[in-house]
Amino acid sequence: MPLFDLPLEQLKAYQPERAEPSDFDAFWQATLAEARHHPLNAVFDQVDYGLQAQETFDVTFNGFGGQAVKGWLLLPRRRAGPLPCVVEYIGYGGGRGFPTDWLLWSSVGYAHLIMDTRGQGSSWLFGATPDLYGQGGNPSIPGFMTQGILNPQHYYYRRVFTDAVRAVEAARSHPAVDPDRIAVAGGSQGGGITIAAAALDPTVNVAMPDVPFLCHYRRATELVDTAPYNEITRFCLTHRDKIETVFHTLSYFDGVNFAVRARATALFSVGLMDQICPPSTVFAAYNYWGGQKDIRIYPYNQHEGGGTFHTVEKVRFLTGLW
Repeated sequence: MPLFDLPLEQLKAYQPERAEPSDFDAFWQATLAEARHHPLNAVFDQVDYGLQAQETFDVTFNGFGGQAVKGWLLLPRRRAGPLPCVVEYIGYGGGRGFPTDWLLWSSVGYAHLIMDTRGQGSSWLFGATPDLYGQGGNPSIPGFMTQGILNPQHYYYRRVFTDAVRAVEAARSHPAVDPDRIAVAGGSQGGGITIAAAALDPTVNVAMPDVPFLCHYRRATELVDTAPYNEITRFCLTHRDKIETVFHTLSYFDGVNFAVRARATALFSVGLMDQICPPSTVFAAYNYWGGQKDIRIYPYNQHEGGGTFHTVEKVRFLTGLW
């Protein structure tokens, strides 16, 4: 796929006008306060998957609505004290799988908590967390992007982003984790969740969003017709009288609006031929990021971004900080 978005020099300066609702902060403060009415109840059950270098825990904590959310915690067996922790969020359609799918960060020497994504985990890695809230109150396109999209209170990602913040709180609650050294990370959907979590929990130190999804929605739907953004396109095609309502709801969940509030030190990645998350949508969030930041640009790559090359970059980046 050839280059199709703005030239790189324009991408580096791209700061589109933000469509931000006036009650954005009040909405999220109320959402998190509601979630915290439920006890976190983080439980870490040790399990054995035959790993010799890691201790593995089956994690359960209460997320949005007090619903139990699953995850894994991996700890290096050799450790001298509380560890920095990477809280990781998963790409669209995937679930937590097995602990053997997540060996990088504990191999580097960090604690690593992987959050299962409610309702997902049937497209590639399997999941274990249902979404008890179903369709969110309106008809929707198959997938998750339009569940509850006519009302911010019912939108699917209100639940997921709340779970993400509670996952950070669960990680902090474990005695092997240094609560003052928390990073959030993920690719694609996981990258978008990373941006939201870093903004909603200002004590997060580091954010590593790879080729992030869930950013600058309207432009994404106007540039590409690929999944998952095309779920929104297809909804608007059918519900032609609801287009502005759709994008008003999405403004509460836009990574660009979260980015301006984030203060963590960040490392982004972007593929300049990415037809899933177009480069300008990534740069919109990056250019608005409120903390110290850097980005790795992969000119000839699509949604894989830097792949294993970028994994090395992330390890260097985080070990340089901690």
